[in-house]
Amino acid sequence: MKRCPTCNLTFEEDWLTFCTQDGTTLVDESADASEPAPAILPPVQPDAPVWSTPTVELPPSSPEWRPPQRPVPEWRPPPPPYVQSQSKSLATASMVLGLLSVTIGWLCMGPMFAVAAIVLGAVSLSQMKKTPDRVGGKPMALIGVVTGGLAIVGIIIFYIFVIIVGTL
Repeated sequence: MKRCPTCNLTFEEDWLTFCTQDGTTLVDESADASEPAPAILPPVQPDAPVWSTPTVELPPSSPEWRPPQRPVPEWRPPPPPYVQSQSKSLATASMVLGLLSVTIGWLCMGPMFAVAAIVLGAVSLSQMKKTPDRVGGKPMALIGVVTGGLAIVGIIIFYIFVIIVGTL
């Protein structure tokens, strides 16, 4: 025979190990004869939560304790992307030298300005092709190459004209 220590029901079946009423582990009746009867607990009220924590009321004069609050970070927009301005110095120099070679290159130093304008313009265009985010000024470089080329062609035609007229 087995007995439930909580509700004191006895069971004849030897194969039962738990009480069918409350689920407590059954104990042998013969082994418990020397032990005193267990105390019966009052039934649990169904509306009271079992896990409820005791509430402690603070006296009105004492300050309430609050757990430390984590500071809430203030949202800030991300900084704007810093875009580096493109370098246009070679293209500008090419354009200026090309315009100088066309305008005052007839007088003196014209071929040197024209060749420098073509070289600087070509270097600037090749740098723009390799790193377009760092080097700019394509229109100015093209103006320098074209005006330098026109100046060289014009100077060659001028020198040929001078040689032909001088030999007559």
